[in-house]
Order: sequence, then C-alpha cells, then structure tokens
Amino acid sequence: MEEKYKYPSLQIVEKTPKSGVWYVILNRPSRRNALSHDFFTHFPKALCALDHDPHVNVIVLSAAGNHFCSGIDLSILGSSASNSTSGESLRRQIMAMQDAVTALERCRKPVIASIHGACIGGGIDIVTACDIRMCTKEALFSVKEVDLALAADLGSLQRLPLIVGFGNAMELALTGRTFSGEEAKELGLVSRVFDSKHDLDEAVMDLAQAIGSKSPLAVVGTKMVLLKSRDLTVDQGLDYVATLNSARLLSADLTEAVTAQKQKRKPVFSKL
Repeated sequence: MEEKYKYPSLQIVEKTPKSGVWYVILNRPSRRNALSHDFFTHFPKALCALDHDPHVNVIVLSAAGNHFCSGIDLSILGSSASNSTSGESLRRQIMAMQDAVTALERCRKPVIASIHGACIGGGIDIVTACDIRMCTKEALFSVKEVDLALAADLGSLQRLPLIVGFGNAMELALTGRTFSGEEAKELGLVSRVFDSKHDLDEAVMDLAQAIGSKSPLAVVGTKMVLLKSRDLTVDQGLDYVATLNSARLLSADLTEAVTAQKQKRKPVFSKL
C-alpha cells in the first residue's frame, strides 16, 4: 500500500486499490494515538486533500495499535496552562483545534469511524463529528475532560446530545465514567458493535464499499442535507433540499441510474 498523502502522526492509504475507500489512520500507537499539535495542524489538511480527490468516495477513520485515541496529548494542556499568553490567544488556539475537528463535517465525503480499544476525551470529540460510527464490544469510551478540571471544548458537548440525547450526554459528561462498546450501541453513539477487530474491519469495508457504489453526487448531497437540517426547522430543511435537488435532478448521474435500472446493470457514475 503506497501512501499518496503523507502527514506526521497520520497514515493515509487506499487498502484495496481502486475501491474509492481511503483510510485515515491515527498513527501514534506508542502514545495510544494521543492528539498532538501536529494532528491539529495536519488532520484538516489531509481531509481537505481527500475531499478534493475525485478518486476518493468514502473515508474510514481508524487507528494503529491497541487503542483508537486516548485524547489530547497532555503536553498540549501542560504548555497551554503554563504559557503566559493572554486569554484571547488561548481562545484562538482552542477555536483552531475545534476547526480541525469540524473539518470532518466540512469534508463532503462521508467519514466512517472504526473504533477499537480506548476512545477517550478528544477521541469522543472526533468520532461525534464523523458521519457513521462502529466499534468492537471491547471498546471503551469516556468524556474524560471533567476529570482534568475542564469542560470538553472540541465538540463533544455540542454534538453528543444530538446523538445520544440530552440527558444521556449530561450524565456521561458530568461523571466522566467509562462505558463499553455495547452500551455505546444502546445509547446510539455507534450504529453497530462487533465481537472482534477483524469483524469490525470487514464490516466497515463492506459498508464503505456499499456507500462508495452510490452516486457520489447523491452521497455528498445527502450528507450535506442531514448536517444542515440539524440547525433548521422541518420546513426550512425541506426548502433547502428542494433547492439542492432542483439543480441536481438535472445531473447525468440521475439519467445513468434510471438507464442502468432499466438495463439491469450496475450504474457507472461520474466522479466529483
């Protein structure tokens, strides 16, 4: 597997050639994939590059080693706490880190989080910004920031309530308790849970390839409408998708989809 994109602390590969499924792998296994300064600099650049690559249909976010992510590298917190910079400077630093996580939603291509081992603190921030989450039953989750005398500030407190419900999010965030992959499924944080990492890897690839076989234009539009509709009323959301589809109903992909069904063959869609 040749790496087309190279960034510190990340490995980016297309494991199956010409599948359209690209993996962004957190690659600091010796530090349990703790999020470094490099991560917050290069992660959004990597997602932007994949977003603009017409050969990328789906992105899988996974991790090397025994754990998905142990949270933000404590060296970042230590340097921020001891640094004599102003409160406004620190605020700008936090907002830049927030933007690196929001890059997952800004990316037009769907992102599937494949989670094993520990997913702690900043790891929760990341996976809640992904479009689909799947895990092993032995995965462990925790909104850990309260134990570091902090309020989670990279997106968990904003996105988690929309996924698991306000009451569940409040309890998890205030206690910082650890919960299992099976409980994550019960809460709705993940859509599926698997007995082993091997089973998880196979299921994630199957799902990614299934999504990748659809019209890229339709997949991108569906992600866009779902994310946008979180902040809109039903009427506003309906108006938004009507406007979107009024342009896209004229696409070559629609014609190809209808023709392929009539001819009982697989459609061949245009790349973005």
